[in-house]
Parts: sequence; structure tokens; C-alpha cells
Amino acid sequence: MSRSAHMVRRVAARVGIVGTTALAALVTAAVAPASATAEITGPDRYVALGDSYTAGPLIPVQAGQPAGCLRSTANYPTLVAKSLQAATFVDVSCSGATTKDLAAPQSVTLGQNPAQFDALTGDEDLVTLGIGGNDIGFASIITDCATRSPLMPLGSACKDFYTAGGTDQLTARIDAAGKLVAAALDEIADRSPDARVALVGYPAILPDQGPGCFPLVPFSPGDVAYLRGVEKNLNAMLEQQADDAGVTFVDTYTPTIGHDICQPPGTKWIEGLVPTAPAAPVHPNALGMKAIAATVLADLTGRAAAA
Repeated sequence: MSRSAHMVRRVAARVGIVGTTALAALVTAAVAPASATAEITGPDRYVALGDSYTAGPLIPVQAGQPAGCLRSTANYPTLVAKSLQAATFVDVSCSGATTKDLAAPQSVTLGQNPAQFDALTGDEDLVTLGIGGNDIGFASIITDCATRSPLMPLGSACKDFYTAGGTDQLTARIDAAGKLVAAALDEIADRSPDARVALVGYPAILPDQGPGCFPLVPFSPGDVAYLRGVEKNLNAMLEQQADDAGVTFVDTYTPTIGHDICQPPGTKWIEGLVPTAPAAPVHPNALGMKAIAATVLADLTGRAAAA
């Protein structure tokens, strides 16, 4: 099927059950008694695909199989499914997933996560996807920068490492990942032709302005600026791919500014290298997942996210 045909089909899906029924459910729930809201129904089948920023590693309660995917019952897809009153909800997100793990099994501790695309039966009316960070090497970037940056607290050792020789390795990785994300969106369109599809971006990990919080988070001011730019470029790539494919892009960066890893407990929605709340290092905590869920819901229904 041509890419233009994919786009026509996806645009048509935007005015389907998720856009109309879910909006009615959320508005009615705010003004009607419980007896009235009981009759509201959401999407018939919602499938969540993605990596650890979707799965919610170490956020209680961890559930699902295989256990090594570190999937939380408090992750944003679960919260979205509950809010939309999805009749059937399938979450196959898995920590560590790359775009290749959408189409092939992913080996994890204590088992193997089947290809995430296998969850798509063609009956979906909602699919969310959060992917791309691991395709550019998220874990290794954090490790490399946390090791190198403290050696030059007034410099930018991490940036110097990734831009040595005049080529920015991470920019090149983001460009390469863009083609993989585009292919993934095409595959979802083929497998779930009637689904509303939302590609979910990454929240603000580092402060949107300023030098960061060295040495609490061991990235020098120069490297904070560099890494902030890398994440913004990654999100820009995801937004472009969503636009090209005619699907919804959910900007989770803007709504999470001011809740980065440098903020105190209770304000931070992304944990630091040493978490202060149950969550994996440099990942959303339960508060972060609630904020991301609210943003996803707002984009799906056209209703402003709750403060």
C-alpha cells in the first residue's frame, strides 16, 4: 500500500471511536452521576507498544509476562485504558525495546517478549507507540556521559566524545532511527487499518534551561546543554515521522518541563541516577506516568490536560 493511502486511512481513523466516544466519556464523567457514566464505552481494543518509557520499570505494581519487561500497572497506557474505559487492553511494551523488537521476539531476563506487532489483530481502534530512544543508544549515552562528564566539570567531555572528528554520532543515530520509526508506523497501518495511532514522545529529562545540577546529576553544564539538544532532536524526529505518516504525535516534553531529574522529590517526574521514588534510573516515576497519561488523553480527546 502506498504511503499516501496509509495517510488517508489514518486521517479517517482520527474521527472514529477514540476521538468521539472517548471525549464523550471524559466530558460526561465530569458532570454526570456514576449511574450515567456506567453506560459510556471507550475503544473496543487498545494495544500499547513501546520501550521502558512506556512500560514503567520498577514502578509498583510490576506485572505481566515476561517479568523482565518490567511492565507496570501504573504506566501511562494502563492509565489511559482505564480513563477511556477500553473494552480490551493489551500492553506488550517492554523495557529495552528497539524498533526491531516490534517485529521480532526480544530476549529479556526470565523469558522472551514476543514480537510486539503480534498483538495487533486488525481489530484495534487505538494503538499507542513509544519507541526510538533505545535505537540511538539511550542506556549507553547515559553511562558514557555519567562517566566522562565529571572528568571535565567546566567542559563538555560527553559532547566532545560524541562529536569527535567533526561528526555528531547522536545526530546520525537519530536520522537513522527516523527511517525505522517510519517503517514501524507503516506496519501498524497495515496491521491495524482502522486504528487511531498515537506516537508518544519523550518527557523532559534534564532542565529545559540552565546548567543542570552538577554534581548531584553528574553532567557538566556543557553536557547538559548538549544532551538537552539531543533529546529535543529525537522528539523532533518523532514528530516529523508522525506528521509524515498522518498519525497523532503526543508531545510529552513541553508538559513535563520543570519536573526533570534535578527537581526535588514530589516535583520531579523523572528519577535521577539514584532514584528517590520507585522507578528505574533516568525514567518516569508514578507521577511522571500520570502526567504522560494526561497528555496522551488530552491529545486523543481534544480536551485540555488536567493541571
